[in-house]
Amino acid sequence: MDVFDAIFTRRSTRSYRPDPVDAGTLDKILLAGRHAPSGSNSQLCHFLAVTDPAVIDTLAGLVQQAFSRMETTENTYISLRWSIKQSKKGAYRFCYNAPALIIIANREDYGNNVADSAVAAENIMIACNALGLGSCYINQLRWLNGDPALSEYLRSLGMAENERVYASVILGYPDTADGLPERTPLPRTGNLVTYIPAKK
Repeated sequence: MDVFDAIFTRRSTRSYRPDPVDAGTLDKILLAGRHAPSGSNSQLCHFLAVTDPAVIDTLAGLVQQAFSRMETTENTYISLRWSIKQSKKGAYRFCYNAPALIIIANREDYGNNVADSAVAAENIMIACNALGLGSCYINQLRWLNGDPALSEYLRSLGMAENERVYASVILGYPDTADGLPERTPLPRTGNLVTYIPAKK
């Protein structure tokens, strides 16, 4: 699969088989993330690669507890609103039962923390597609950066005191008939392009 196929056919996967991702494949995916561009070549992203089911379960429980204490308004971002609503029902699992979660942390005082983390996440997702794995960008840990219990647990996993989560990616083998991700490209109906000067 060439790079354009890997980009154009990448889709978000939200249903996974329980099969673990082998260490060599995970290393290759993380290397793709580590090769993402960063502001002034700072290379400050900190990748926490979580494959321990007990740790993922603990994170899922902490996320559900934090969201269940939150309220929504009509202006609450639709995905966050859904997360809060499901958590209040006790039926929320932010990681869709994926066997692997890559948390991307960065220094809180670094001005390019969000951008650097996002481009690293994109590299990871494109690499997953090229290797036949599914993936999905996950916002929930970033939304909960201020939650004390979750922050303390993340620090126990190795996140530094001066770091916060700015992106996350779940990945694994899709729960599909052939075990491969859905790759039918979605039509581009947004993301406007304006040519300057105008295209002839």
